[in-house]
Amino acid sequence: MAGAAAIIAEVDASRIETRHRQGWVGHVTESLPEAFLLAQDAMDKHEPISIAYHGNVVDLLEYAVGKNISIDLLSDQTSCHATYDGGYCPVGLTFEQRTQMLHENPAEFRDKVNATLKRHFLAIKTLADRGTYFFDYGNSFMKAVYDAGVREIARDGSDKNGFIFPSYVEDIMGPELFDYGYGPFRWVCLSGKHEDLVKTDHAAMECIDPARRGQDLDNYNWIRDAEKNNLVVGTQARILYQDAEGRMRIALRFNEMVRNGEVGPIMLGRDHHDVSGTDSPFRETSNIKDGSNVMADMAVQCFAGNCARGMSLVALHNGGGVGIGKAVNGGFGMVCDGSERVDEILRSAMIWDVMGGVARRSWARNEHAMETSEEFNRTHADGYHITMPYVADEELIKKCII
Repeated sequence: MAGAAAIIAEVDASRIETRHRQGWVGHVTESLPEAFLLAQDAMDKHEPISIAYHGNVVDLLEYAVGKNISIDLLSDQTSCHATYDGGYCPVGLTFEQRTQMLHENPAEFRDKVNATLKRHFLAIKTLADRGTYFFDYGNSFMKAVYDAGVREIARDGSDKNGFIFPSYVEDIMGPELFDYGYGPFRWVCLSGKHEDLVKTDHAAMECIDPARRGQDLDNYNWIRDAEKNNLVVGTQARILYQDAEGRMRIALRFNEMVRNGEVGPIMLGRDHHDVSGTDSPFRETSNIKDGSNVMADMAVQCFAGNCARGMSLVALHNGGGVGIGKAVNGGFGMVCDGSERVDEILRSAMIWDVMGGVARRSWARNEHAMETSEEFNRTHADGYHITMPYVADEELIKKCII
């Protein structure tokens, strides 16, 4: 944690127990006064703290509103891609009562969910008006609020125009990471050996220049400290944010290691929550403002290009993260078996998988994506070219309209 004092609300006690056991949260409480007291004490001492509050987030937020507690940063990761199927728990019900009502009286459950969503929105709006910075993680929370009848949450009253609060892709991930090509590159050591994972950590770290950008320094520190922070839960796997060039360098290095017998086979992949693999106007493409954010062409092109280039596994599917009907995802898996054939696939496919999304963002006139595309055209002029957008003269447009 980056020095923060965090309170995380969760209605399912089993989820809290798992995260507490694994070390993701340091304190557990069912008392709101105790939760905020612990947080304030840590802030007074300038110490980081993570507190799991076993209860409904609406109770937590309304408590903060009622007690006039200042909250600097607020987000929501409620599973609103399945709002009425158990992803959202109405206030006033325990987790067990929610499960029972969902089974026995789904109509009443839906009514209670809608009523809670309205209270949830009002609490967030009040806190935001007092200075809290709120962003939506992108699990369709704001869309769920809109569907519950709160038109106020949408810009100009329509969800087609986006929402009054930003998703974190709009304000953070988009301009700072996706527009440059950085996204969640993944790999799994198929040997199941932890020593193979440690070797890949070191190899990946050697492929990163921490002095190039601030993002590279963050990623370098992340992979450097991954083993120390005990980030593996189950499978011997890692996620490391990298751009197109970084992913290709690391992928080729891994395949070389397999070829040399240093490690067993490695499966490469990425999260659907990435630069180019997903079209979702409520999350991944929410910082694309040219109208194409509601189209699925990027994910389909990414999928088709990966098929043509010979990836081991390629998928195109509806949903994922934000729900069916709200996203289309193109994903891949690539097995590094040490062969020269895989080297050739990686040189072509890893670039395609990322830069298609950067190009799309550049065509939407996103500043950093345009910079990244221009640089890519200079460094890859022998085999690639991204068409650059024309940026209109705003004064000329205004003059013509008037």
